[in-house]
Parts: sequence; C-alpha cells; structure tokens
Amino acid sequence: MTSTTTGGATSGAGNSVSGGAEREQRLLRDVPTQLFIGGTWRDGSAGTLTVEDPSTGQVLTGIADASVEDGTAALDAAVAAQHDWARTPPRQRAEILRRAFDAVTERAEDFALLMTLEMGKPLAEARGEVAYGAEFLRWFSEEASRISGRYAQNPAGGSRMLTMKQPVGPCLAITPWNFPLAMGTRKIGPALAAGCTVVVKPATQTPLTMLALARVLQEAGVPDGVLNVVTTSRTSEVMAPLIADPRLRKLTFTGSTPVGQALVRQSAERLLRTSMELGGNAPFLVFDDADLDAAVEGAMAAKMRNMGEACTAANRFYVQRGVAEEFSHRLAERMGALRVGRGTEEGVQVGPLIDARACEDVAGRVSEAVQAGAQVLTGGRGVGEAGYFYAPTVVTGVPAGARLLTQETFGPVAPVVAFDTEEEGVALANDTEYGLVGYVFTEGFSRGMRVAEALDTGMVGLNAGVISNAAAPFGGVKASGFGREGGFEGIEEYLETKYVGFPM
Repeated sequence: MTSTTTGGATSGAGNSVSGGAEREQRLLRDVPTQLFIGGTWRDGSAGTLTVEDPSTGQVLTGIADASVEDGTAALDAAVAAQHDWARTPPRQRAEILRRAFDAVTERAEDFALLMTLEMGKPLAEARGEVAYGAEFLRWFSEEASRISGRYAQNPAGGSRMLTMKQPVGPCLAITPWNFPLAMGTRKIGPALAAGCTVVVKPATQTPLTMLALARVLQEAGVPDGVLNVVTTSRTSEVMAPLIADPRLRKLTFTGSTPVGQALVRQSAERLLRTSMELGGNAPFLVFDDADLDAAVEGAMAAKMRNMGEACTAANRFYVQRGVAEEFSHRLAERMGALRVGRGTEEGVQVGPLIDARACEDVAGRVSEAVQAGAQVLTGGRGVGEAGYFYAPTVVTGVPAGARLLTQETFGPVAPVVAFDTEEEGVALANDTEYGLVGYVFTEGFSRGMRVAEALDTGMVGLNAGVISNAAAPFGGVKASGFGREGGFEGIEEYLETKYVGFPM
C-alpha cells in the first residue's frame, strides 16, 4: 500500500496491528460468502458480486448475488418460521440472544478486523463498534421477557379491559454500510426478542460482517428461517417484490433520506408498518461560556467518528463569536495532526472513505465553498495514491448557501460559522430539513436545557460528543425519519397491541 500522510503524520505498510496479511486472508477465507436462507447457506442464482477494500481499491472477495427468486425464498422461509418463533417462550429467545452476545464479544478481534477490511475504519474504532453492536443483543435479550400488557376495569363499570403485545410478524431490515455490525444488531436484536422473523439485506459495500453475524446467530440457536440474509447488487429489483408482498408485516431501513422516502412510497400501498432512520445534518453549538477543552474534545468525537461517515456526525459547527476564532484554530490543530492510513496499521486514526464517489463528493463540496470565499485552515485535499482517503479538514467563512451547510456531508470536514446570540445560534441549528441529533456545549445548565428543548432534533448531546447507547432511544424527526431503535422503546417497533374487552 502506498503511504498516506496528513498533518505531518505518515502511515506506512509496515506497521500492521491486525496480525498481517496472512491473518487477513485466513479471516476472509473463513467468512461465509453465500446467501443464508431457511437455515441453509446457498449460492445466489444471479452469480457473484465483489467486495472491495476501500483503503486500496482492491477486491477482498466475492459473495453470492441474489435474484428476485432468492429474495422471495428468504421471505418464504421467514413466513414459514414465524408461527413457531412467535410462540417460542420469551426466556428461550432471550437466551439465544445472550449466547449471541457472548459469541460476538468472544470473537471481537475477528469482527473488528473484518469491518476494517471491508469498510475502512481504524481497528480501534471497529473494536468500539463491536462492543456497541453486541450490546444490542444483550439489551434486547433482557427485554424479551419484559414484554407485557395491562389489565384494567372499564371506567364505566360492567367490563374489563385486557391488552396484550404480539409480534408484528415477518420483517425486512435494510442496513447501511457505515456501521456493518451495529446497524444489524440494532434491528435483529429487538425483532428476534419480540418474536419476529427477519430478512436482512446488508449494504453491498459491507456485507461480510452481516454474514459473519448470521453464522454466530445460527450457532447460538436461532431456528431455521428465523433469520435470513440476502446479499444483492440489485437492491431495488430484489426488495420491491418483498415490500409488495402481503405476508411482509414490517420494513425497517437505515440509510439516506431520498432512499427512505422511496421506500415509504412503496410501502404506502399496503400500509406496511415502517421505521426509518434516515439522514442527518447535525449542528454543533458552542457558546462563549463553554469549556473549550471539552468542546474541542467533543467536536473531535462528534465529527471524526467513522471518518465523519455517520448520520450522527457533527456537520455544521456554530460557535459564538467571542470564542469562534480560538475554537476554529484549536480544532484545526487537532484535526490536522490526525494520522491517515489503512485502518489495520499502527497509530492510524482516520481510514479511507467508502469509495471513489464519496471522495469526489466531499472534495467537490469543499472546493465549492472555497470558491465562494471560505478559508481552509487544514486539509482540503485528497491523500495518497491508492484508496479513497481525504484529509481531515476545517473550513471557516463558509457562505450560508454552501452544500457544506445545507446538506449532510459524509466525510471528515468541519465547517465553522460564527454567531452572536443564543437565539441566532438555535435558529441556524434548526435551519435544515433534518432533525436527527444536535450537540450543545455550554457551562450554563439553564442555557443547555433551553437550547436542548429548542432544537428540532430527536436526540441532543449536552456537553457530549457521542451519545449513542443501546439503552437509549435512537431516532430523529423531520426528514431524519421516524421510529426509535434501542432503549425500552426499541422493541415496541416490532410489537402490535391487541385489546380484549369482556363483561364482568
């Protein structure tokens, strides 16, 4: 691999912490590459598709490419398994999920390396995702036996009311490429805990982690047909018949807002139950009474997690004018010192973007802003000759209409804009169609709570740059979607409420 540099730091090919190329090849040989349907690993009838290493642009392996018929077979298997799985005792479902948690935790290093190879994130981050993703299996194993209804007297007398929770039924889960493990466990965990069977369609760029997870769940005791994994290069073609099939009872999707909107339109004909975790354009507000050390640290976490390729990544930095210049330069110093390179290498903190198109998109947005008068404090360029690397970048003086501010940027770019009053800062933060998460840094508790309440977002990080937690409800408002994943609320997305009334 060609060495890559940024901020004076260099990442070369000789400092691998993954165990070397031999271990990588062993791991890739061990990962399933077939479709998982009805408890059986089988070839795709549409041939094969390739999985690429974004740090080199080279092919890692080939996997099964599913056809429409394969997708239908997966739904057939889920439907056939639904009755028995719904009637499986909650404790038994819980124990399966707990065994899966233990297995993923035990194999954390393999899962981390696999994610680094197919997605690019540094191993340290990949290990963090394994811990976070596994936690959804443990959390929902504990929720499986807590599903309950209620019994009450009719206020008018003469009868009683009984409510019960029942599984929605067969679900289709479409997951993104940026968090290959966590986005899967965040959907599979509650679905299986609730008694639903699942067909999972992982992202074409990062399917290997999901296939490895499917094998773990199979070994943990998930019955045949309860979990099915379909990999395909023809997502729309293969998924459309499933969404239109009356046997499917729920669609859950994590990805871009335009794709989510298209899926909601498809599902509307059948009034299919849906949950959508879509795009974000997260504001990061820093007030002049903030602890700047904490604010910069929080900014690094909120911006650079996953190379900025996260729906929760801070996209727009609004800093009160009195501290804007100092904050910008301190952030630029930290960002510029980050080591860029292949995620398996010692000391690397920033991996590649997912593909060439992602690199071109980020570079184009920065270029447009600079042409409109913005100033680059650090970065603003591609890095290296191989792979899809872009230098961590801080830009100031960004004009209001620039895409760096109006659209979600999936990359390591931090545009900083100064504001004067609290009201102006909140207005700038809310000036977007998205509403997933916002970040607020202030030492004033009352101000922090005022701003948190005023932000049009589903989540707020108050003096915190990372707030994702399996025990908390994750989700947004406006164009960032609807429904919640994680927390007590997460399992409700996979349950229906039935009311029974009877005289007494």
